[in-house]
Amino acid sequence: MSALRVNDAVSVTDLAVEHAVSEMTIRRDLDELAQQGVVRRVRGGAVSLLLRGEEPPFGVREREAVEAKRRIAAEVAALLVDGEAVLLDGGTTGLEVARAIRDRRMTVLPLSLQSAAELSTAPRIRLVLPGGEVRPGELSFTGPLTENAIRSLRFDTAVIGCCGLSAKHGLTAHDLADVAVKQAAIASATRVVAATDSGKFTHTAFGAVCPLDHLDTVVTDTGLSPSEHDALTAAGVIVRTV
Repeated sequence: MSALRVNDAVSVTDLAVEHAVSEMTIRRDLDELAQQGVVRRVRGGAVSLLLRGEEPPFGVREREAVEAKRRIAAEVAALLVDGEAVLLDGGTTGLEVARAIRDRRMTVLPLSLQSAAELSTAPRIRLVLPGGEVRPGELSFTGPLTENAIRSLRFDTAVIGCCGLSAKHGLTAHDLADVAVKQAAIASATRVVAATDSGKFTHTAFGAVCPLDHLDTVVTDTGLSPSEHDALTAAGVIVRTV
């Protein structure tokens, strides 16, 4: 997936050499990506079917940076206090946060059906759903009904995911409807915690959500570059790396 974000086509031989695995392993991986609609298989490799900068499917992203996302989720959970009202963004990192807080006592409004399902059997979670349309594949809530529901509530903490984060462009997302939902969430929260793996710091998505100074805390992994760390702290953001 990293190679496909840079190049429109990838070679089985080149990927096998780069990652020190067999060509058969690479072929199986590309076949799986083809089944998910990410690539079209061609002789000796594959061609990307994603538009430049388009977000890969949820099922693909769920397998990327798995251990980092779990550490990030655990750190986010440690920042939350029992009794808080929490808005939990959609996406793969948001789902890991849902798993990390399921034994806690708090009110949670999740912005995805995956997180809602995860928390539906949590014994001490007061689960509130926003309504609105459900985005196919992503299974996140979106649209005016979702935005209005968020605006009618107040949260102690909003845990926000992203597709890109940088000093120059701030927090960004690929889907424009998702941008509006994130903006409503940020406006309705006392504290905003951005939870993202360090790979997102190399990307800028199409939709601008907010500048860095709208964030209170960023939780990421140790792959964060010193320059990005310094830019965040210069903007008054607390940075936690795990």
